[in-house]
Amino acid sequence: MDPSRSAQDVIRCDLCETAIVQMYCDFCHVNLCKPCIGEHIADDYNKHQIVQIQQRKSTLIYPQCKTHETKRSEFQCEECNTSVCSLCIITDTHKEHTITTLLDIFNSKREVIRKDTEELEQILSPTYEEIATDIEAQLANLDGEYAKLSTAVTKHGEEWHEEIDNIVNKLTTEIEDVKNKHRSILKKHLDEIKQIIYQIEQTLLQLNRIDESNEVSMTMEYSSKIEELSKLPPKVKISLPVFSPKAKDTEHLYTLFGSLTELTTKTEENGYKLKKPETPTIELLEEPELITTINTGYGNLCSVACLSEEEIWTSGFVNDMKCFNIQSSLIKTIKTKSGVWPGDIAVTGDGDLVYSDWKTKIVNKVKNEQTEEVIRLQDWRPSNLCVTSSGDLLVNMHSDDKTKSKVVRYSGSTEKQTIQFDEEGKPLYSGNAKIKYISENRNLDICVADFRAGAVVVVNQAGKLRFRYTGHPSATKNKPFEPCGITTDSQSQILTADYHNHCIHILDQDGQFIRYIDNCDLKGPFGLCVDKSDTLFVAEWSGKLKKIKYLR
Repeated sequence: MDPSRSAQDVIRCDLCETAIVQMYCDFCHVNLCKPCIGEHIADDYNKHQIVQIQQRKSTLIYPQCKTHETKRSEFQCEECNTSVCSLCIITDTHKEHTITTLLDIFNSKREVIRKDTEELEQILSPTYEEIATDIEAQLANLDGEYAKLSTAVTKHGEEWHEEIDNIVNKLTTEIEDVKNKHRSILKKHLDEIKQIIYQIEQTLLQLNRIDESNEVSMTMEYSSKIEELSKLPPKVKISLPVFSPKAKDTEHLYTLFGSLTELTTKTEENGYKLKKPETPTIELLEEPELITTINTGYGNLCSVACLSEEEIWTSGFVNDMKCFNIQSSLIKTIKTKSGVWPGDIAVTGDGDLVYSDWKTKIVNKVKNEQTEEVIRLQDWRPSNLCVTSSGDLLVNMHSDDKTKSKVVRYSGSTEKQTIQFDEEGKPLYSGNAKIKYISENRNLDICVADFRAGAVVVVNQAGKLRFRYTGHPSATKNKPFEPCGITTDSQSQILTADYHNHCIHILDQDGQFIRYIDNCDLKGPFGLCVDKSDTLFVAEWSGKLKKIKYLR
């Protein structure tokens, strides 16, 4: 038997077609045996990427430079929005431009693709499948529901005997017509939902192809559809007609026999909810445990943000922001650009530090120890902020006259959403410049600790008020509830600092009080954050930073 034609044969060299493959060209996607390597790279040694067969597709394939044919573009010119090679950077065309490595952009895009794949598989696809199942159930029950109507009409018709047969027949026909109309509406809605499901499936196929490919251009051309698909369609809500029988009167049979209400169809915005991936339930410890205490050196410690499970950023009423490791060692210090203390700090998914500058009305980002402006405000001053799971930035801000406050969502420097009033047009938050720490819950609720209002104000992703928490009655916690820091954990529990009563309140995602953290020698807890392992960090006003374990 010819081994090259055997279905069970091992992979062989693409050049000689006989020797067993040992190497691989990551640039040309060619299997090679060692003797054929020389022949393969003879045309241009520099462009080929020869690796062990086990390491194939390990080398990124950069696009050819459009200006220098012998070079590959490994950088991106931000001003020209084009990929460039190392020679391009030193030319007059790009010499003074901002240059970013394509590897950084590639890695960022890969992370977006990973998150999109995860959201499509775990949230959007199950959500639309659930919507389709619901509509299919309505269709399956449609005959039964309308059969009940027909039975009611028929029973009433029997009481009227033969003289109303014509009326009964007419109404039965009307019911059939309305049922068909109802069916058509539901089928149309189902077709729309299934079309979106098909679109999700196609997107997932595209993402899988990108994931399996080393082509940078494919990754660069990818455009996320998550925001578009996350806008769920209005829920079609159809009210069944009701048969209303009337008293017998042979002189006015038709008018008195009864009639069907019209088939009403209305769309209910936010009728569907995004399905969230299930998270394992983790129980609270009977007694929270103090793990570590770090003396930060601040006279007044205000904010804490977790860079990782081992490194934590802090800030206070001075112009420097300090990063500590869990062994209490100071790793680095960054000063604010304006020289005033930061309103608040947060950490992005890429590990960059973000802080608000209330004096200059700017939100800045520190990347590679370089400070760059992200958001510049006019008549408002930024105070507290947080980074969302999608990478957006939620910024709490107050007006220059300190009479109004609001929460604004930004994607980069682009304003996407403003949250200021409830459905009755009343302000959601107290109108002053006092602290209003903010956090996004796992269910995408936006939680604000409104210090002066003495309340935790929680709105949903659309900005509609869900609830206000104004404290929990306690014989020992008798000082006014004025919440400071706020954070959320993997269980969608909300934790807020009660400065005056020296404790932490733990609430469930619906605002129900669960318990206090009031041991661990807490004194004036102010800022809060939870790391990826659900470990709590508490910034005390005195300058101490405490690491606390409260979940099993």
